[in-house]
Amino acid sequence: MITSPPTIETARLRLRPPHFSDKSVHIAMWADPRVTRFIGGEPRAPDVSWGKFLSSAGLWPVMGFGYWVFADRDSNALIGMGGLSYFCRGIPELEDLPEAGWAFDADHWGGGLATEAMSAALGWADATLDAPEVRCIIDPGNAASERVAEKLGFRRIGDSDALGHVVGIYARPRGG
Repeated sequence: MITSPPTIETARLRLRPPHFSDKSVHIAMWADPRVTRFIGGEPRAPDVSWGKFLSSAGLWPVMGFGYWVFADRDSNALIGMGGLSYFCRGIPELEDLPEAGWAFDADHWGGGLATEAMSAALGWADATLDAPEVRCIIDPGNAASERVAEKLGFRRIGDSDALGHVVGIYARPRGG
């Protein structure tokens, strides 16, 4: 089983393991209401952001997959995070399948970085994991993430209100 994230390089990004030095940038990113508008709805307190950062890193030794830091390839600075998760959300359509997720600092939106990062992450998943498909959830109104999901090969398969609000559920078959 893979216990830590492999480093993957794309044209503009480095998908890499998280480092303690990412802490302040990560906390600042999740304190931005633009970032949290469709992910939780409220800016995160520093302790909540840090706890989620650590739990994301903890996916790898338990699940054999997890989240990467999406770093600028030139500076190696964190500009986003994402990859594959299993958060036990209580949504039946996500059970026993990897769940894709991505988020970028708002100053890095609109340039195709989410598609670039998640194409690399999903390519790794297709080559490494024995999963028939990957799923993701997207809040209604998050048109940017819906466009990314479509480019990555996800198709909407339904909705769930298990989180206390409606989310769209999307599926992408292995090999997308």
